[in-house]
Amino acid sequence: MKTTRFNILYPIIGAFLLALFFQAPASAGNDNRFTLVIDAGHGGHDPGAIGRNVKEKNINLKVALKLGRLVEQNLPDVRVVYTRDRDVFIPLHRRAEIANNVKADLFVSIHTNSLASRNSRVSGAETYTLGLHRTQENLEVAQKENSVILIEDDYKQQYAGFNPNSAESYIIFEFLQDKYMAQSVSLAQLVQRQFRNNGRQDKGVHQAGFLVLRETSMPSILVELGYITNPTEASFLISENGSATMARSIYTAIANYRNQQRNVRSGGNRETTPVTNIPADETDSASREAIPEAPAVPADTRAPQTAPRCNRPDTRRNRKLRARYSRFRLPPRRGYFRKEAGN
Repeated sequence: MKTTRFNILYPIIGAFLLALFFQAPASAGNDNRFTLVIDAGHGGHDPGAIGRNVKEKNINLKVALKLGRLVEQNLPDVRVVYTRDRDVFIPLHRRAEIANNVKADLFVSIHTNSLASRNSRVSGAETYTLGLHRTQENLEVAQKENSVILIEDDYKQQYAGFNPNSAESYIIFEFLQDKYMAQSVSLAQLVQRQFRNNGRQDKGVHQAGFLVLRETSMPSILVELGYITNPTEASFLISENGSATMARSIYTAIANYRNQQRNVRSGGNRETTPVTNIPADETDSASREAIPEAPAVPADTRAPQTAPRCNRPDTRRNRKLRARYSRFRLPPRRGYFRKEAGN
């Protein structure tokens, strides 16, 4: 009886061990793929900016999903991870955690800009990397995007008292040293180049203090697709043609960025062919819209490779502020805006 039992168990155990042996390499291969995290800004009860009959969260998600499909169809060795793939609210810190948990190689956050006046004629796309703002306009963009933390229940604890509406809170970015700055700027420049190539107004590459970028541990950018407060641009962005155009522009930039990085790792000996023409979705080719192109505006997309220093006067008040935020110079990277457990 015992012999019969062992005769039955041995084949089962053997099959189990063989299955583990053959599945391990496949899992390791999947973990080693280049991972792209696509972050559609806002969502759920957070609509983002609001235009005429259109909400920012819907534009962001539409472009994000089309971008992901293009990557999956044309770059099979790239794994795509979404922070959200439907209309749900995701806290700001959770978006960065998703990217860090999957050990992403690239983080792209997609947003739509706005101005106080809904009848504004200002238009154009711009791409941000992490750093200290140089202009009041860049600060206002960061404040607008960071203000989403105010609708989170525990934002004071999660972000260690960071106030997105206070200009003084952004002094922490004066001390920022981002080791991924060069890669982030390179990708941002490629994105803006593709926007220009597709007839969109280029508002350049900028730096500002975005919390979602600060929390990520990989090259990362935040794209402002255009102005939802410009009725013409908002109609373009929410249309099938417009959302596909923006998605293809970002996709082409990512593909060219990957080629550049491969070339750098191979010592510059690898021949790469720039991606130029990306096929449009079949549904988009049948519904091209005559959208008037904004006049091209020359823009210097060169951004500094390190976060700029702030030229604040050496007053007693500013010395106190620097002393107050000096702890943010210390590692770990992800602990800057979150109190550690037990504190």
